[in-house]
Amino acid sequence: MAKITEEQLKTIRESQSKLSDLLNKVGYAEATKHGLLHEFAKVNKEVEDFKAELEKEYGAINIDVETGEYTELKENE
Repeated sequence: MAKITEEQLKTIRESQSKLSDLLNKVGYAEATKHGLLHEFAKVNKEVEDFKAELEKEYGAINIDVETGEYTELKENE
């Protein structure tokens, strides 16, 4: 049976190993990304819920997050 050289076989095996390792790393990165996106959505919902609480108490306002001062928002006619 005909064969490629040992050096060529070594190159193919190394390339396959590198590809497999990279694919595992991509999978891990995607799983991490997925978890982070869920955490982001959770925190974003908490922020939106808190905004709704503030709006019930103060009405529609803009808040300066540095000072805590706020200005009322006026509806456009």
